[in-house]
Amino acid sequence: MLDPRARILLNTLIERYIADGQPVGSRSLSKLSGLDLSPATIRNVMADLEEMGLIASPHTSAGRVPTARGYRLFVDALLTVDPRQSPQAEAILARLGQDLPALQPDTPHNVMAQAAGLLSSLSQFAGVVVATRQSPVFKHIEFLPIADKRILLIIVTPEGDVQNRLLLTEQPYSPAQLVEAANYLNQHFAGLPFEAIRDRLQGELMSLRQDMMQLMQAAVVVGSETLHRHQETVLIAGERNLLNVGELTANVESLRRLFDLFEQKAKLLQLLESGSNAQGVQIFIGGESDVVPVEQLSVITAPYEVDGQIVGTLGVIGPTRMAYERVIPIVDITAKLLTHALSDYADYSSLAGYPGAGHKSSPGQVG
Repeated sequence: MLDPRARILLNTLIERYIADGQPVGSRSLSKLSGLDLSPATIRNVMADLEEMGLIASPHTSAGRVPTARGYRLFVDALLTVDPRQSPQAEAILARLGQDLPALQPDTPHNVMAQAAGLLSSLSQFAGVVVATRQSPVFKHIEFLPIADKRILLIIVTPEGDVQNRLLLTEQPYSPAQLVEAANYLNQHFAGLPFEAIRDRLQGELMSLRQDMMQLMQAAVVVGSETLHRHQETVLIAGERNLLNVGELTANVESLRRLFDLFEQKAKLLQLLESGSNAQGVQIFIGGESDVVPVEQLSVITAPYEVDGQIVGTLGVIGPTRMAYERVIPIVDITAKLLTHALSDYADYSSLAGYPGAGHKSSPGQVG
């Protein structure tokens, strides 16, 4: 618990440090805080804040800088942000409203990639979107003849995504045979997981001709591999913007861990999904736990939904010394607009039960 003057001084110190990146001394705090306190009193309060682990004193300066614990208190208790009332909200809405237009039903991946780019350009940091996990089922299948023994397998998912894979067969198939096989699969197995289709085919294919059995078995194997491979996608834009952040580039080891995070998508996916069931914006600050692997890094995330179900997470990755009151509305409004854009797509009901259920909320929730 901090008394009012300690809260004001801590808030002033963090805002000043975010603004210019320089350690803040008692003289600057005396001028900026608006408190009628002597320099000695301010030094005593700063000593107390340092003892509490909220600020630290770099070896090269008499001023102080925020710690991870200080940033956490700042975003949880001292920072008041209503994204809808933010001064940036109108400009963000105008920009995103232009750049996230209604897309065709077969391009949901594009709108999510576009959202990642907008998060990056608006924040000037890295924008990240965990793309909607596709259901391991198909809505429609087609076979398209390519050459003598080459067939293009076209898989349409319930989310509207289209996946194309080449099948190499042991024998040629006529267009009529391909239509027959596709019609059989669509009529009997649309909406089922490929694993279930494989089991059912074992009992049903005995009544089919040998040529049809081989073609359908090949389609099931390739289709299952294709959809499982595309279940988790992390879209990243603007990671090179972080090279312009001095705190991240000054330390070679921190820079290495930062780009390891981007290259090892599993870690990044785990980080973004850790707050996917939260209502509203979540803030993760490096140095306070193992969730964020770089001490000078913060991650601001928000979930997006389709038909009331959380289907993914997006966010901004930047330095702990970021203007949180500016970035929070960017993340919040982008999540809401992405929710609106994706709601225009076809059947998403099969996404129920995917990431979003059963996760604990992390510290740092904002509105």
